[in-house]
Amino acid sequence: MINRFTQGVAMFSRSIRISPLHAFISIAILTLVAFAVYAAAPVPVPAEGNSPKPVAGEVAPAIELPDQSGKTQKLADYKGKWVVLYFYPKDQTPGCTTQACEFRDDIFAFRKANAQILGVSVDDAASHKEFAEKHGLPFPLLADPTYVTAKRYGVLSKFNLPDGKSMTIASRDTFLIDPNGKVVKHYDVTPDKLAGHSKEVLADIENFKAAKG
Repeated sequence: MINRFTQGVAMFSRSIRISPLHAFISIAILTLVAFAVYAAAPVPVPAEGNSPKPVAGEVAPAIELPDQSGKTQKLADYKGKWVVLYFYPKDQTPGCTTQACEFRDDIFAFRKANAQILGVSVDDAASHKEFAEKHGLPFPLLADPTYVTAKRYGVLSKFNLPDGKSMTIASRDTFLIDPNGKVVKHYDVTPDKLAGHSKEVLADIENFKAAKG
């Protein structure tokens, strides 16, 4: 974001011949504004009632939730498969769309690896249906509006908004679950790790499979 500011100011200064000093001052002001906006952005905090996040070696907590078509999905139904269980904040938002579409684009590689993708957020099934249809998502999106599953996995979070209100979401966490139902890896998908996350998980599945022989 800051680079785009500086590039824009530089181009503008050349077009109207602003002096280097004035250009430098403009860049400095815009940089401070950018940092101020970033610092003022709401930061999610863990919600009350969360269990500890499952770690490698633990049995993955049970799941029983409706997907975008209203079908009840259970984690136990996928025993014998690798499961990529990814929690995300909200349907239709930029980061969540990017993440979902990356999984979509790699779907045949996941199927070849005997892996099932399950997305979970606290949006309802109708919201999931619209999101899945708009982007052609070929995997279940599970609706957790009562927060039960998000709490079991320790990912329920809240945004404290500037107007004093708050918004409850699932944080962006992925759990890779092996065919025996145990967590083998947890991913804290921070914004800098979002691009390429799908391929990272794919590579890890192959590595775990190779290690088991």
